[in-house]
Amino acid sequence: MGKIEALKGDGWVNNSYRAYMQSQVMTAPKEKLVIMMYDGILRFARGAKEACLRNDIEEANRNLIKAQSIVGELMGSLNFEAGDIAKSLFLLYDYMHRRLIEANVKKDPEIIEEVCGMAAELKEAWQQSLKALKEAPTEADAGG
Repeated sequence: MGKIEALKGDGWVNNSYRAYMQSQVMTAPKEKLVIMMYDGILRFARGAKEACLRNDIEEANRNLIKAQSIVGELMGSLNFEAGDIAKSLFLLYDYMHRRLIEANVKKDPEIIEEVCGMAAELKEAWQQSLKALKEAPTEADAGG
């Protein structure tokens, strides 16, 4: 067995990658974490869709459960003191979560694609909001 083969699977490379990703999550600013969560939903949902298309039921199930878990984390992280936006996001996340469950029961790639579209739109909106906030003048810039 060569060095590369020895490093595959649950070996050193996989453990190092896992540690690196955990470090990324633990040190990421809150705003970036939300984008990372949307990316996770997209990655796992797309993986589930591909698995459904090749009739790999176990892989589809695994990926859909991971996507459901991330949506659940987003639901739990909402600050309802922020007003109506939090309530609206909760309802949207709840819908996405229910659709992911339905997609898992039916192994339906079209439902998965619907959720991917929603997650992609949310990610884009979040990125645009962050960009606008970074570009907006601060009180100090305005002389206030």
